[in-house]
Amino acid sequence: MLKKLIFIPALTLSFMAFANVAVIVHPSNAVTLSQDDINKIFTGRAKSFSDGKAAEPMNLAEAVAVRADFDQKALGRSSSQMKAYWSKLIFTGKGTPPKELASEQEVLDAVAKNPAAIGYVSAGAVTGSVKVALTLN
Repeated sequence: MLKKLIFIPALTLSFMAFANVAVIVHPSNAVTLSQDDINKIFTGRAKSFSDGKAAEPMNLAEAVAVRADFDQKALGRSSSQMKAYWSKLIFTGKGTPPKELASEQEVLDAVAKNPAAIGYVSAGAVTGSVKVALTLN
């Protein structure tokens, strides 16, 4: 008797949905960040870190799975809710969304080069070129 193997993509996706997200900053950034600080920076309600230095948030492209995790865990909204949020702010001239980068490697590179940058990647992608400011479970 021949047995069939069934591949269920949903199981793979649900595993990815529970990955830890690391919020990263430049190694020289000594500020301590709370989840509320991160929320304010990535929603445009804060333009600087708590020490007064400018903050430049780096967002992953919507196609990168970690983005949905970050939106939910750090911002408390789905990616579609965040898209609607930014659309409204852009339309009314009240805000500019974070710079969008295509991959986790691009975020790592941008944060490693810019002391004002803040971004996020999956915890397993973190390298020694950046500092983890907060891990979101």
